[in-house]
Amino acid sequence: MTDARQGLTGLLDTEAIRKDFPLLDRTVHDGKKIVYLDSAATSQKPRQVLDALNTYYERHNANVHRGVYTIAEEATALYEGARDKVAAFINAPSRDEVIFTKNASESLNLVANMLGWADEPYRVDRDTEIVTTEMEHHSNIVPWQLLSQRTGAKLKWFGITDDGRLDLSNLDEIITEKTKIVSFTLVSNILGTVNPVEQIIRRAQQVGALVCIDASQAAPHMVLDVQALQADFVAFTGHKMVGPTGIGVLWGRQELLEDLPPFLGGGEMIETVSMHSSTYAPAPHKFEAGTPPIAQAVGLGAAVDYLSSIGMEKIHAHEKAITEYAVKRLLEVPDLRIIGPATAENRGATISFTLGDIHPHDVGQVLDELGIAVRVGHHCARPVCLRYGIPATTRASFYLYSTPAEVDALVDGLEHVRNFFG
Repeated sequence: MTDARQGLTGLLDTEAIRKDFPLLDRTVHDGKKIVYLDSAATSQKPRQVLDALNTYYERHNANVHRGVYTIAEEATALYEGARDKVAAFINAPSRDEVIFTKNASESLNLVANMLGWADEPYRVDRDTEIVTTEMEHHSNIVPWQLLSQRTGAKLKWFGITDDGRLDLSNLDEIITEKTKIVSFTLVSNILGTVNPVEQIIRRAQQVGALVCIDASQAAPHMVLDVQALQADFVAFTGHKMVGPTGIGVLWGRQELLEDLPPFLGGGEMIETVSMHSSTYAPAPHKFEAGTPPIAQAVGLGAAVDYLSSIGMEKIHAHEKAITEYAVKRLLEVPDLRIIGPATAENRGATISFTLGDIHPHDVGQVLDELGIAVRVGHHCARPVCLRYGIPATTRASFYLYSTPAEVDALVDGLEHVRNFFG
C-alpha cells in the first residue's frame, strides 16, 4: 500500500459501510465486480433505507393527514416524522420551513414561479434582474430563463475562470440594486468546485436580493446548516444522499413562505375552497399540493438517520482524502486533463476529465467492460463544456463507500482505454 493510500485508512470503516449497500456486491460482464463511481448522479441505497421503504408499504401504507383510522395516522406520523428529521439534519429553525418536493429541480422551479407571481417587494418583473452562474446544473438555469422570458427580467451570470472557479472579479457589476434573486450551486456537479458562499451572499444582502442555493451536491457530503449559510432558500434531493428517488427538499425562511404564493394548486394545500375563491393552508402544506411522496419521504428520513449515525464530518473528511488521492493518481495518467480545480482544495468529491482525443463516451464504454461505472456527457451542465471548448467529459464521483482501491481501478482502467485506442 502506498503512503497516500495508508493516509486514507481509519477515517471511515468503509468495509463495514459497504456491507450495508447490496448493489456494491453486484458483478457485471462475466463476473467483474462493479466499481461504482457515479454517486453524483445518484447514490446507492443501504439496506436500512430499503427496509424502511418495504416496512412502510407492508405495514403502514395509507394516505396522510385526513384519515382517522390507525394506519392512516401511522402513515401521517411517519411522513411528518421525516420532516422533523430533515429539519434537524439541516438545522432549520422550524420544521414548517421544510417543503417536500419530488426533486431539487422541482424545488428550484417552485422558487422561480413563486417570485414570478409574487407581490412586491419580491416580484420579479422587467425592471429587475436575475443572477446565476455559468457552472450551474440545467435545473438552476432553465427555470430562471423561463422566468426571464415570462417577466422580461434581465438574466445575468458569473463566468468561470480557467481553473474552474467562479469569476467574481465583477461581483458588484453582476449583483446590483436591480437584482431580485441570486441562485447558485454550493458545489458544482461537473467541476466539483465548492463556491464562496459568504462573499456572494454578503453582496446580495447589501442590495436586498434574495439568495437561493442549490445544495444537491452538498447535502450528501458535508454538514449543511441553513442558518449558518444565511441564504433564503436551499434546495436538495434525496436520491443523491442514500435516499430514494422521487423526493426532494426546499427549505425557505418562514416569513418568505408565509408571504409568497403557492406553485401548485389542489388538495391538502388549502384551508377553504368555494367556486369563487380559495384560501391556503400555512407552510409547508401550502406548497405540497396533492398526495405527497409519502414512502419516499419515509425513505429520506431513514437516509438522514443513516448518514447522521455515521457523522457528516467523518463522511466529509473521508471524501476529502479520497478526492486528494484521486486527483493525484489521475494527474499521473498521460494525456488526462482535469476540467475544474486540479487540486483537492475547496472542491467536492467529483472529478471531470478528458483523455487525449478519445471521446468520453468511448472512455465510458471501455471502462464499463471492466466493471467501472462512470458518467459521460455534459452532465446537465452544457455551458461549462462550451466554456472549455469540449463536447463532453468523463466524470468520476465518490461517496462514503468509495475506496482507494476503486481509484486505483479507475486509473488502471484508463491505461487500458489508452492502450485500446492506441
